[in-house]
Amino acid sequence: MQHNPKEILRRYLAERGLKITRQRYIILEAFIELGRHLHVDEFYPILRTKYPKIGHATVYRSLKLFAESGIAREVRFGDGLTRYELVTDGVRHDHLLCTACGTITEFESPGLGQLEASIVQNHGFKVQSLQIELRGVCSQCLSS
Repeated sequence: MQHNPKEILRRYLAERGLKITRQRYIILEAFIELGRHLHVDEFYPILRTKYPKIGHATVYRSLKLFAESGIAREVRFGDGLTRYELVTDGVRHDHLLCTACGTITEFESPGLGQLEASIVQNHGFKVQSLQIELRGVCSQCLSS
């Protein structure tokens, strides 16, 4: 099945008797278009430049709703902020966090999945969630 965030949101809202508002779709489209890890206080000003009538609380509630519906995932990197990232079907990724500039870079490594499977098998463990964060200094900051 193809990952269609708008359809997932429409179904999720309909199942709960919630309204499918234009503002929610606008926020979802912007979230998908930006395609990066956003916290509400970073995302809201971006939206307001184009849609000044959308309120901060509406953006916050929409991001929470996207996470509840499975469209997005809440990620926390230890800085006290909750960020949201778009969930993509079947593509596992992890994060490189630059401690100098704050850049978050996603990376994929099939080898990590194999390592995880080996560890799980050796210890008879069932993983419920896994998030790998490598902290350090990005190449741009290293060259400046």
